[in-house]
Amino acid sequence: MAIPRAPRWEHAVVTGGSGFVGSHLCTALLAEGTAVTCVDDFSTGTPDNVAHLRGDPRFRLVEADVRRPFTHAVDREPDLVLHFASPASPVDYLRLPLHTLEVGSLGTRNALALAHAAGARFVLASTSEVYGDPEEHPQNERYWGHVNPVGPRSVYDEAKRFGEALTTADASARGTDTLIVRLFNTYGPRMRGYDGRAVPTFVRQALAGEPLTVAGDGRQTRSLCYVDDTVRGILAAAAHGMPGPVNIGNPSEISMLDLARWIVELTGSRSTLRFVERPVDDPGVRCPDITLARDKLLWEPLVPAEEGLRRTIDWFRGRPAD
Repeated sequence: MAIPRAPRWEHAVVTGGSGFVGSHLCTALLAEGTAVTCVDDFSTGTPDNVAHLRGDPRFRLVEADVRRPFTHAVDREPDLVLHFASPASPVDYLRLPLHTLEVGSLGTRNALALAHAAGARFVLASTSEVYGDPEEHPQNERYWGHVNPVGPRSVYDEAKRFGEALTTADASARGTDTLIVRLFNTYGPRMRGYDGRAVPTFVRQALAGEPLTVAGDGRQTRSLCYVDDTVRGILAAAAHGMPGPVNIGNPSEISMLDLARWIVELTGSRSTLRFVERPVDDPGVRCPDITLARDKLLWEPLVPAEEGLRRTIDWFRGRPAD
């Protein structure tokens, strides 16, 4: 499905731009003719993710911690600010709990300040985690969620929920042009093999011939969206002018047990499955209702799951596990 949209941005600032989704955003924006300033403290991202962009004169990489004001580090006014800085994997946000909360609060405030001062469009990367372990299925944007505010996952869930509240308040109180995108399980090249998420974990283990560690009985479901589709949806929503929140994800569900078996098949691995304890507050189901994105953005995922998984597996082959 084509999105009838012409490039419109002159200069974008992407916080967390050397991370997984952020680096793909930087690449897509440059391809559309937008100059990009990538801001990152490299706490979870890596300069390697944007190494292919360093020779482009329109690209600038700035090392800065968004928990502190960083306007001075941006050498020209942006017309688009995409706030994607945040530890996003369980391994990272459980290792960096206070950092995660501060990026969601102070970091969001500082990114909003940059956008407001420049009169720029502001995009907050929120997450399906704001729905928690949902009692409504699939989840649409009107659902308020079922979240444990003091559980181990709360540092990420509540950071994103607070970021949404702050973004909404800034738009209401100061008139900042804001958008909230709620991203569902995105996967693809540049994920880290040890970041704790299912796809890179299973791919790493299968390629190494190790048992794939399936949490619980593996019946819990996720909805996997290939990163190119996710980025296309984010930029379509940014260009549309909607405030959101809007779900960006794939409405097709797969159980973790079936995903593990599929990855073993696609890699040609002889790995077995090993069942491990399920994490506390691990959601039982996760699936987006993307009616809003379909109707308003003419967007839906285009990359079939098998193709996306094959691309991801090919990227991981021959790479050192990190």
